[in-house]
Amino acid sequence: MEWKKHAAALARTAVHSTSRWYPPVMATPRHLCVPRWYAAGPEGWTPVDGPADEEAWARGAYGDQTLVTRVGPVHADHAPDGEAVTGRPTSSSTLPSLVVKMLSYGRLDESRDLLDVATGSGYSAALACARIGDDRVTTVDVDPYLSEAAAERLDALGHHPKVLTQDAAAPLPGEYDRIVSMVSVPSVPASWLPALRPGGRLVTTIAGTGLILTADKTDDGGAAGRIEWDRAAFMATRTSEDYPPLLDELYRQVGDQDGDEVTVSPFPVLDVMQAWEVWSMLSLAAPGIEHRTGTDDEGGRMAWMLHPDGSWARARTTPGSRTTTIHQGGSRRLYTLLEDIRWRWIEAGELPVYGARVTITPDGATTLARGGWTVTV
Repeated sequence: MEWKKHAAALARTAVHSTSRWYPPVMATPRHLCVPRWYAAGPEGWTPVDGPADEEAWARGAYGDQTLVTRVGPVHADHAPDGEAVTGRPTSSSTLPSLVVKMLSYGRLDESRDLLDVATGSGYSAALACARIGDDRVTTVDVDPYLSEAAAERLDALGHHPKVLTQDAAAPLPGEYDRIVSMVSVPSVPASWLPALRPGGRLVTTIAGTGLILTADKTDDGGAAGRIEWDRAAFMATRTSEDYPPLLDELYRQVGDQDGDEVTVSPFPVLDVMQAWEVWSMLSLAAPGIEHRTGTDDEGGRMAWMLHPDGSWARARTTPGSRTTTIHQGGSRRLYTLLEDIRWRWIEAGELPVYGARVTITPDGATTLARGGWTVTV
């Protein structure tokens, strides 16, 4: 493949020409990091073999898009040709513009040692190596196969960072000036703070939100920073082969139940996960909510909120109407939490999540605060 013209086009799309990350994107053959990936379809996820179709390979690898490389426990490298795999994505090669964004927040330079959390395809490590040098980069992933495959692919690119199989929440090997995570965490792992040198900086996203957290190490062994006026979302950390199963049984149970409480809202149904401020603030208030949307036979807009503790809500906006009928059950009123956040959004014109101050204690307790609002995750 004549990849350099494709990498140049990707650089023009994903990075500003004045950025120091422009040359690394131009110089990195991303297709070698992602020889196989999954395409979504009605039957599930079907593997795409790059070398078998160079046009599709170039289009996929050099588009500014995320390529899913693992579904459930099955890596695309091991998936049978033409056979769909069902499940949830568990690893990917993140869209290059987002990789560059996260690395840029890390404020890297040739004198700083970087820990790249969640190796995945190895593309983020490759860009970091091209920018600050191989000897400054350590990259870790919880999946042994991903670590092994990434090390081989990085070697083919001419890069030789330290590649380790490592749970990012466990004690980390070595010390670093920068920790940049390409996976979301529920809160900053306590293991990151002793591994971060004085004056060091960490960058991550909070699981279940669209929030980018940046923080610099403080003298007490904790860190302080902010939630950036920007947004990003990654897959969440995992410690096993797959994520916990979706709440399909609860979803089936609440299909026609009245629940413990029936109310009417003046707001139409909201696709929460497309409203980043609302989604992020709701996830901080009640982590673990699973959102589903759809329409009924009459064309009514539907939304479901499901929680592992058994709480649930079902909402329906009738065609031609803006009000919504809400059924709720379980120990918590999930839709009431959402409504409170929506009222705050309307009354204030914004929510306090973006731009919030961040304080992290040495044991990893992470507090966000802005305008009288505060939450600890």
